[in-house]
Amino acid sequence: MSFDSILSALALVLVIEGILPFVSPGGWRRGFSQLMQLRDGQLRFFGLCSILAGLLMLWVGS
Repeated sequence: MSFDSILSALALVLVIEGILPFVSPGGWRRGFSQLMQLRDGQLRFFGLCSILAGLLMLWVGS
């Protein structure tokens, strides 16, 4: 994996992360507010699920 690939992946993540606040700032704010009410264990679980989904997509795509 080259540095250009990593930079492109990071750029794509930033674009995807910016879509919801741009399209629906109120909805994004409500969703973020709900995330703030979750316990640490719940946030860790969702983080782990995100990591595993990303690794699975990388594995399937290669």
